[in-house]
Amino acid sequence: MVKEGEIAPEFKLKDDEGNWVSLADLRGRHVVLFFYPKDDTPGCTTEACSFRDEYSEYRTRGIDIVGVSADTEESHEKFKSKFHLRFPLLSDPDKKTLKAYGVWKEKSMYGKKYMGIERTTIIIDENGKIEKVFSRVKPAGHAKEVLESFSALKR
Repeated sequence: MVKEGEIAPEFKLKDDEGNWVSLADLRGRHVVLFFYPKDDTPGCTTEACSFRDEYSEYRTRGIDIVGVSADTEESHEKFKSKFHLRFPLLSDPDKKTLKAYGVWKEKSMYGKKYMGIERTTIIIDENGKIEKVFSRVKPAGHAKEVLESFSALKR
């Protein structure tokens, strides 16, 4: 898992519209990078919609929101359209970025072990440094929690 104070790992992934997006493209602005397990599932929908509902406040504060999962660009496009999400969703099917950020982990459900994404949110400053890491995120109310935490970070 990445740590606060480290330089965020670089990435270059396709978004829900088929455009390449890299961390370098986002330099100069604060970024909330949220990693989530799967499009259009209950917890992921709750989390994404909470960021959607707070989107205007994030933009007012000069913060970009970017979601990342291993789902396809097509899946992201449907998810984004269905729930009127206003931020990019990046596709990482080979899981390089998920692994670089340490969110691709062994998980367990009903006693069965499998590999998957641990729901994690990372605040990255305008210079690409990790300011805050939220591990094992609870979806409900998370966007407000991140916004409040952002306010508490020293500027």
